[in-house]
Amino acid sequence: MSTPSSRSALYRLIEAGQLAHKALLVPVIEKGLQPGDDAVLFVLGRSGTTEAELAGELGLAPDALAERLERLAGRDLIARRAVGPQLEPGLALTERGLRIRNGLADHWAQLEEALLGELKPKQRKKLAAALSRFVNLLQL
Repeated sequence: MSTPSSRSALYRLIEAGQLAHKALLVPVIEKGLQPGDDAVLFVLGRSGTTEAELAGELGLAPDALAERLERLAGRDLIARRAVGPQLEPGLALTERGLRIRNGLADHWAQLEEALLGELKPKQRKKLAAALSRFVNLLQL
């Protein structure tokens, strides 16, 4: 059994994850958002959705999500609209919300390119598969 070391792959993975998380939070905080607001904007950026679907996708209780949604609506980032083919009451991004979401997505893409830019596409795919396997093992 190996002993924990700052040179181990697991240590470096944890370190990289923590630093990447901090780097991803920089534009979130600069825009006056709270951690987790970006996840709401990313989900709503794909298409409008109902509050229940949004809560399910984010893994949040509807009550826990309500306060966040009110704050984001108050900042004119999201709006209540009819969504989906059944035109159910739901949520969608406003123009301002879409601009901020796109800026956060661009920052995400730049960081990912900085971290993985030297890897070839096949290497990126193998790394993503290995990390996915690792996450699945830890979730058991």
